[in-house]
Amino acid sequence: MSVRKNNKRAWAVAMAAATVAACGAAVSGQTTDKSAYHLFNPTPRAAMRGMETDRPDVTESPYTVDAGHFQAELSFFEYGRDGSGPGNTSEWDVLPTNLKVGLTNSMDLQFVFTPYIRVEADEADADASGFGATQLRLKVNLWGNDGPDNRFGDSALAVMPFVQFPTGDDDLGFSDHVEGGVIVPFATSLPRGFGLGLMAEFDVVRDEDDDGYDLEFVHTASVSRDIMRDWAGYVEYIGVAAPGDYAAALGAGLTYELSPDVRLDGGVNVGLNDEAEDFRVFTGVSFRL
Repeated sequence: MSVRKNNKRAWAVAMAAATVAACGAAVSGQTTDKSAYHLFNPTPRAAMRGMETDRPDVTESPYTVDAGHFQAELSFFEYGRDGSGPGNTSEWDVLPTNLKVGLTNSMDLQFVFTPYIRVEADEADADASGFGATQLRLKVNLWGNDGPDNRFGDSALAVMPFVQFPTGDDDLGFSDHVEGGVIVPFATSLPRGFGLGLMAEFDVVRDEDDDGYDLEFVHTASVSRDIMRDWAGYVEYIGVAAPGDYAAALGAGLTYELSPDVRLDGGVNVGLNDEAEDFRVFTGVSFRL
C-alpha cells in the first residue's frame, strides 16, 4: 500500500475521531437542545447533567432533576439536642426523605416527608412521637441548569414554591393548618475550585397564639469544594428570622460519591445562640434512576 493511501486513511480516522470527540464534548457540555424532553419522554442517559442534590446542607440547589428521571434524597437518621427551653430535649428523625421527579428539562416536582419523629424531654410526660409534616414543592430553574449562561456566567438560579400539609402530630409541635412559602436558591463558582450557594426562603407559618399567620425568613450561605478523589466538603451559615426571634447556626459536612448516581453524606449543625437548636447530626444517601 502506498504512503499516499496510508495518509488518506490516517486523515479519515483522525476526522472521525475529531467528530466523535466533538459530539462527546457537546453532550458533556450540555450544549444540545433538551427542551423536547419531559416526564414521558425522558432525557437520554448520555445527555443527563451531573447529579445535584438539595442535601446535605440546608441551602437548596438551583438545579433540577433531568426530565423523566427520579431522584431520592434521605437521611438514615438525624439526631438533635436542645437545652434552651425549660428542659433538655432530644429528637430522633428516622428517614426524612425528599422524592423528586423531573417534569421538564428545567422543572421538577418534590415530595418531602418524615415518616417517624421521636422527641424525648427531661420533663415528665413530655415525650412524643409520630409522623412529621409533608411538603409538596415545585422547583423551576431560571438559568444555568445545563452550564454557564452567556448572560449570567457560571451561575444558576431557581425559584421553588411549596405547600406544607398538616400531617404532623400535634404533640410534636406541628401546626394543624396548611402553611407554605417560596425558596430562592442561587449557586455560582468561586476561584480555586470553590463553590458558593445562597438561599432566601420566605415561610408563611401559622401563629397559634392569635390564629393568624406570621412570616419567617430563612437565609443561608454555603461554601463547598472538592477535597480529594470522590470526597467533597462544605461549611454553611444558617439564619432564621421570625417575629421577635432570630436563630443562628453553623453547619459543616462531607459527601462521598460512590458513583455518578449514588452519593453518601454526613454532617453537623451547631447553634450559635440560645434560639437555635444546640446541635444536630445526620447521615444519609442520595441516588437517582
